[in-house]
Amino acid sequence: MNLNGETAERPTQISQAAPVPFFSVLIPNYNGRRYLPDLFAGLKSQSFTDFEIIFADDASSDDSVAWVQANAGNARLLARRENEGFVATVNFAASSARGRIFVLLNNDTQPAPDFLAELAKTVCNFPGAGIIAAKLLLFEERDRIHTAGDMMGRDGIPRNRGVWSIDSGQFDHSVDVFGGCGGAMAVRRELWNALNGFDEEFWMYLEDADFSFRAQLMGWQTVFAPSAHIYHKLGGSGGDELSSFYVGRNTIWTIAKNMPTSLLLAHAAHIVTAQFEIAADALRNYRGTAARARMRGQIAGLLGLPRVLRQRAVVQSRKRRHDVEIDRLLV
Repeated sequence: MNLNGETAERPTQISQAAPVPFFSVLIPNYNGRRYLPDLFAGLKSQSFTDFEIIFADDASSDDSVAWVQANAGNARLLARRENEGFVATVNFAASSARGRIFVLLNNDTQPAPDFLAELAKTVCNFPGAGIIAAKLLLFEERDRIHTAGDMMGRDGIPRNRGVWSIDSGQFDHSVDVFGGCGGAMAVRRELWNALNGFDEEFWMYLEDADFSFRAQLMGWQTVFAPSAHIYHKLGGSGGDELSSFYVGRNTIWTIAKNMPTSLLLAHAAHIVTAQFEIAADALRNYRGTAARARMRGQIAGLLGLPRVLRQRAVVQSRKRRHDVEIDRLLV
């Protein structure tokens, strides 16, 4: 649906004569009406103004669309008739974007006033960086870190750097990181196109870890922008059962698709042990719905391996970075 109330199943064609913004801010939304005032207030306060906003609604049943129509006239609104999932909605927004750099924002975030300005500085200072990771801080405790750039373990488990720690600048001098959080990161258009965006089979969760891994394999750098602050309301994008299932499944898919063969062999014991520990913990807590969802996710991950291994052949054939370099990026 555009701002004139028309339903959009595919992006509106943009005139070639239209000015190209530096950033396209992509906001996927599903029933996030309660978060939107803070999000758009943060965007309105930006000191850097060369950006467009694309708000992609994934068939919400609340009044998100009506709120954007009434309160965010500068946003381009795309609305889907059917729920397609978080990942597909991000890709849908990206397919309509005109900017040179895509900025992915969760609907449950609020950017600081100089957020986009700091991202723009980092984009210009690191021309070889395909991904710029922002510093996510907790909305209610703004000196506490949610992630200062994402990491990937040798056991195949993604991690948030600095999670839950008080921000005292301890991560601000470490530029290179493995990846960025999909809730607040910038991606160069050419990298996004080269990777065909996020993998829509992931539906939600760890699509950013998969994307970052593929980018690293192709030789793109990911850098951390320590002064690009954004505040995150935890739990706004999904619940315990949802996250448990998709994290359980998508972790296995990320490993199977992206981990180079030599590193799979070198770290097999760590990878297998980590998965068994997750399964054992789920069994100990099997009465809990999240634990059962995590086990279902692991099973779904194994059942999906034939398709993922076909993808793996393509991903590994495009690898440009030596396995030794990849291993140095792991923790």
